[in-house]
Amino acid sequence: MKTNWVELILKPGKEKSLQRFHPWVFSGAVSKTKGNPEEGDLVKVFAADGRFLATGHYQPDSIYVRILSFEDIEINREFWFNRLNNALQSRLTFIDCDNTNVFRLIHGEGDYLPGLIVDIYSDVAVIQAHSVGMYRAMPEIAEVLMTLPGLRISSVYNKSTSTVPSRWKDKASDGFLIGSSPMPVVVTENGLKFNVNPVLGQKTGFFIDQRENRALLATYAKGKRVANLFSYTGGFSVYAMAAGATEVFSVDASQPALELAGENAALNDFSKQHVALNMDIVRQTSELPGTFDIMVVDPPAFAKHTGHRTNAIKAYARLNAAVMEKMNPGGLMFTFSCSQAVSRDDFRSAIYSAALQAGKQVRILHMVTQGPDHPVNIFHPEGEYLKGLVVQVG
Repeated sequence: MKTNWVELILKPGKEKSLQRFHPWVFSGAVSKTKGNPEEGDLVKVFAADGRFLATGHYQPDSIYVRILSFEDIEINREFWFNRLNNALQSRLTFIDCDNTNVFRLIHGEGDYLPGLIVDIYSDVAVIQAHSVGMYRAMPEIAEVLMTLPGLRISSVYNKSTSTVPSRWKDKASDGFLIGSSPMPVVVTENGLKFNVNPVLGQKTGFFIDQRENRALLATYAKGKRVANLFSYTGGFSVYAMAAGATEVFSVDASQPALELAGENAALNDFSKQHVALNMDIVRQTSELPGTFDIMVVDPPAFAKHTGHRTNAIKAYARLNAAVMEKMNPGGLMFTFSCSQAVSRDDFRSAIYSAALQAGKQVRILHMVTQGPDHPVNIFHPEGEYLKGLVVQVG
């Protein structure tokens, strides 16, 4: 990547967030720009008194700079190797690669690389750039991925057209950066097999962040009748069947996703227990067949911006109240929000409202979040996007 150093000088007092290691500089904090940065260029950030503060990627948005380093160092191949390898070695301390070969390697700010996502699917690495700086750096990042000790990948796929800023859509393209691989890819998670299609699937192809929560569900599922709502490709469904659930319904509005869920059930020899239902859960919850011992509620984000927060909280309450009506007494609901604009307290309040609306006694058994391969930078609490509760409905 071409280095085009530009200096940004902050307004007096605006250096405090960087001194607390927050990885963003907002446009309103900048007093002066020395040079003409292009989007994605590397810039150095200085305090009003001339002190060096950080280096990062420039972008002409409210988030003006995404910080890569708080040290005055070169952003070169050695930098990328060290950051990627440190993240990998962290994952290898809690992931048993003999039983799990699908995991998130880089989680943006949580791995000190804002704007970058890297997911591993067996021998395929999938990159998503959420900033132009990371998109421009992608060829070098892909080459470094191939050299990491302990990571055996044969191809790197770029899936960024849906995540780069909209003004770059016509400049961005998806496709293999290195090698190639037939789709779908068969991966293993905790010994269970899944077909994943990074090219056509949501996000990078699989909801990796729910691995620990799927395993938690399995501890309760034996002998139970389970409904997995917004099931996508059936991750929770397969875990429930593996644990001995008697009947599992995967319910989703997407027929292609349900077909893949059926394939995943068959891949693990669970077809007899599996039922796929194509329906709009938000509008048709009452039409679910019968009642259930366990229900999973994992909808897409209801609020992507803070302006939608209030309506999202109300929507979560309505949905969860309707789900509670379909539960057997003492049943468990695994319910989630992936809306960044909805806080953990907001979501808990929504479930409180749902219990009141449904007239149900509800107890919280577990408070859950994203897996450890989706780490949250302590100085960037915005990175905790997945909120979940396991509740027992009276």
